[in-house]
Amino acid sequence: MKWLCARSRHAHPGVLKVAGVVLASSIMLVGCFDGSSSGSGSSVDETLFPADGKFNATIRRTTNGVPHVKADNLASAAFGAGYAQTQDNVCLLAEAIVKARSERAKYFGPGPGDINIINDFSFKAQKILSGAEAEYPNLSSETRALIEGFAAGYNKYVKETEPGNLPPECRNQPWVKEITPVDLFAHYRIVGQYASGALFATGAVFLAVPDGESPFPAPVMDAVSQDTSSDKRLRKLVANAASNAASQIDYQDFGLGSNAWGVGGDLTEQGKGALLANPHFPYTGHRRLYQVQMTVPGYLNANGAGLLGTAIPLINFNENLAWSHTVTTSRRFTLYELQLKDGDNFTYLKDGQERPITSETYRIEVNNGSPTPTILEKTFYFSEYGPMLAADAVTSGGLPAWGATGTAYTYRDANASTQRLLDTWLQMSRASTLAEFQQVFQNCGTTFWTNTTYTDDQGNAYYIDSSSVPHLSDAALAVVDFKRKVSPAYNQLFKAGLTLLDGSKSRDDWVEGECGGLVPYDKRPQLLRTDWVQNSNDSYWATNPDAFLTGFSPLFGSEETPLNPRTRIGIKMLQNPSDPGYADGAPAGQDGKFGAIDLISVIYNNRTWYAEEFLPELRNRCTLIGSDPVNLSGGGSRTVGEACDVLQGWNGVYDVDSVGAHVFRVFIANYRDSFGADLTVPFDPSAPVATPASPSEAAKGTANDAMLIALADGLEALDSVGIAYDVALGEVQYYQPSGGVPPGGAPVEQLQSFPWHGGDGTIDGAFNAIGVVASPVAEDTVFPRIAPSTIDNTAGLSDQPGEGWVMARGTSWHFGLEFTDEGPQAYGLVSYSQSSDEGSPYFNDQGLRYSEKDYRKLYFSDDEIEANLIPNGAITISAD
Repeated sequence: MKWLCARSRHAHPGVLKVAGVVLASSIMLVGCFDGSSSGSGSSVDETLFPADGKFNATIRRTTNGVPHVKADNLASAAFGAGYAQTQDNVCLLAEAIVKARSERAKYFGPGPGDINIINDFSFKAQKILSGAEAEYPNLSSETRALIEGFAAGYNKYVKETEPGNLPPECRNQPWVKEITPVDLFAHYRIVGQYASGALFATGAVFLAVPDGESPFPAPVMDAVSQDTSSDKRLRKLVANAASNAASQIDYQDFGLGSNAWGVGGDLTEQGKGALLANPHFPYTGHRRLYQVQMTVPGYLNANGAGLLGTAIPLINFNENLAWSHTVTTSRRFTLYELQLKDGDNFTYLKDGQERPITSETYRIEVNNGSPTPTILEKTFYFSEYGPMLAADAVTSGGLPAWGATGTAYTYRDANASTQRLLDTWLQMSRASTLAEFQQVFQNCGTTFWTNTTYTDDQGNAYYIDSSSVPHLSDAALAVVDFKRKVSPAYNQLFKAGLTLLDGSKSRDDWVEGECGGLVPYDKRPQLLRTDWVQNSNDSYWATNPDAFLTGFSPLFGSEETPLNPRTRIGIKMLQNPSDPGYADGAPAGQDGKFGAIDLISVIYNNRTWYAEEFLPELRNRCTLIGSDPVNLSGGGSRTVGEACDVLQGWNGVYDVDSVGAHVFRVFIANYRDSFGADLTVPFDPSAPVATPASPSEAAKGTANDAMLIALADGLEALDSVGIAYDVALGEVQYYQPSGGVPPGGAPVEQLQSFPWHGGDGTIDGAFNAIGVVASPVAEDTVFPRIAPSTIDNTAGLSDQPGEGWVMARGTSWHFGLEFTDEGPQAYGLVSYSQSSDEGSPYFNDQGLRYSEKDYRKLYFSDDEIEANLIPNGAITISAD
């Protein structure tokens, strides 16, 4: 197949300084693919690969440009999916590969705060590309079929599209070029480490050197002139890395969330299963979700959405079953404290035996604006567990520097390998029964950093924490528990998501067992019901309060702890399916039984926990205070009567035409800080939805009422930017795409904005969770976007007059589904649309639909697809 043979990648001779065997393997992996599966040689599995070595796929696009790809073999189906996704998102995909190859600085320069240099070096130390090169020959035939097919589809689009016809973000850019399967697999290693290694790639790995040694990278002498300004730049680089490392406070929060319900046959209209899928992902960057249906007759037929670049959709349904994912509270890595040999910072002791700290030296290119790039070289260090860490930077001095007290720190990442990524989701997609679905996880399948919530046509509702969790022995867990009880400092680290283990004892090594160090199936939290299971990013514990899950490794999350407000409003709706709350209709409609339209309407009903819990009491206190002034927390006072009048008329939900939702938002954003002191009913593990509750009666309705003070403080924020209290939410809360320029350019607003319904999941307590993103670049990328500057305690209110809340994350790919005698019936949207290309008809068409709550049918059968083809929507593509 010539697309793999036509060219090899010619890196600058100084880009990588590693053993020659790595270079040799890289050359081997970009050689010719001959159509055989996983190097099996003589025979071809025609279900996986084309027998003649020629990819061939039919792509049929239906409403809003959704591609339905059909092919005779898995590799060709991935080829079609890769082609369609590249048509719609070529710039984002191309930049993801630049990132995975540690070439951002090469093409885009040091970047803001030198982040490109720091990332490029860190990803080399985390073996993103070199690890992909090493693992690729050992991948399953199925995974290789998917990767090789998707890469071929990407390459076909890039090869046939003139560089000048690409979207503005990457038009005529040298980094948009054909890729190898290994490049794509390297991207998966970054995806796998979103919740682990990526948290250390902004400075913690970069700074890891013994105390007293310089963490400076060394400019190669013949590549850049040496002067005092060069040393100054390097000092600034190190300072930026230290600042980045210290900025990560919570190592379990990486900016993603979701809701998922699996509803069993007891509570559905059809007596079969139903699913609510509601991921809360970024609207920009590599974590956008993209819908596709992939069909290989007799082998695979799955419709769903996956992160950009994944060669199979990840949140899916097929003829018999469906599932969604939510980010789990589990831990995907562990830190190790190494006991150093006296006087030797590069030898540590384990079980009394000496172990070496090894090193590898890497080089990267940095675009400095001249014809000759700067070449930087830096040495990184490794224990048996993985890269060394600058623990003093990670914990802002809470842990000592390497060698300062005879210790050093390192970590082991449960998602350092992504060999099983595509295999897991392919096997899930091919399952037709609950037993087959569960077998995927019995065989050590992992969804890396998510839970799985499932339903099927037999009426089962099933939940499992299917993430990659380190398997520690009972003895090691007992020591962790003991240290948490006796050491406040240790417990503080643990609460921040850092599980610190003793590297001097093999007792704290992961139990390799059947799953290579991960917790096996029978020790994972899971629950099977015929009524319902749910997860909204709380731990497994309260999946269904009628059957609490307890007794699991603390690395899965906490038990008997307060629930977040999304979980509380979600469980309330499941427990009370006929109670509409403030919404126009009940969650399960008039019959009290859920169907697909009921479930998509649950997302769109825009109920919030905090409004239903506190609005009646706030209105009561507003009446008591009347026109009298209320004290401000920062001094002074003001009246709140005008805002109280608006709240009396608010409908209690976060629809675009709701008047008063934004007033309640700035109230609750401040009142949340008073929960601990003002709520009189503490959390009760036996009543996790109802507690904590009940505002204090002290000073009720007076100038010192905690609720009224919170309202007064919030109104000050609205007044500061001239936002009226009596405007509809859609006038001050909207989605406005921005960007449209290559890295380093000045971003612009792209096409029209749309009023956006929903609320902040944490601050408003909204089930339909959306949010503001203050990053100046699209998530995980170097593409500029217009970033709002926000006011504290407002859920992201812009500090610019009249600008309001500019939403850029939250409800993304979402749907409600039910199984019927005629098969799966589903309704949903990709809220920000399929394409990131402003010139595409699929750039913002679904944004309008989301704004208007105009969900669409998710077509699955051939008859539905054929009946809903867009004009000229069917093409057949091939590649040799």
